[in-house]
Amino acid sequence: MDWSGFGTVIPVLAGSPGAGASVVATLLADVLQLSGRCALMIDPADPSRSGLTMAARSEGPWVARPHSQVHIRYSWRAQALLARLETTLPVVAPGAVPQPRFWRPPVRQLHATVVDLGHDPWRVAAHPLSGPGAWLRRGTPQPRPVLVVRPSRPSLLHAEQVLARLDPWAACAELNQPTQLLVMGAKRWPEGVAGAAGRRVEALLKDAVFVPYDSELAASGITASVTPARLRQAITPVLRRWGLLPEPMSTGKRLHRRGRS
Repeated sequence: MDWSGFGTVIPVLAGSPGAGASVVATLLADVLQLSGRCALMIDPADPSRSGLTMAARSEGPWVARPHSQVHIRYSWRAQALLARLETTLPVVAPGAVPQPRFWRPPVRQLHATVVDLGHDPWRVAAHPLSGPGAWLRRGTPQPRPVLVVRPSRPSLLHAEQVLARLDPWAACAELNQPTQLLVMGAKRWPEGVAGAAGRRVEALLKDAVFVPYDSELAASGITASVTPARLRQAITPVLRRWGLLPEPMSTGKRLHRRGRS
């Protein structure tokens, strides 16, 4: 796949139902757009299962129509562009979800594209050559999939099954397996939980990033309001590591520049 028109593609895959992939996708997009990066958020879920229904203050007037019954509506979430499915169909089958090329808006440049794949991880992982799973495909530049889990044994067990489902496609170099684990709603692993990880998830435990619990966000879900700062701070180092954000200036450099002025 040629991903160059999308910048860095970040597919956000849920390891288990309700893991918080929509929250992570919004956090990533908010960090990027608040840092002055041009970010596109994509939600390829059936509208009735979307976790980003209220992510924009109002529905945008701009619609792409790749299919007579399946449309893509673009709205603004502050400075990030949000693309969501609209349909007259009762259910959107995976094969009816538009391929990635249809989601690229006619903007000059995208630094990153964040894709929320949390609506049905088992179905997404079934056939990544079509439907929402196409965002996991290998290409240039390489996508950077992340896996989102809850700090619980059942979530880690589900995540292992999802990764195992992706194994055959990764083995034939069709897609990239997630290399970054994000743990929602905790500051550390509860006692005895990490030991439940299978060999695929276990390989991600060392560099796992923990996103703390936020009661207000848990109650309201994603809205048009900016996500809490402490949650954004938790995932900011990941984006810096990937070169999507500049490294913060050290105190010495700031003092040096201040002295020169």
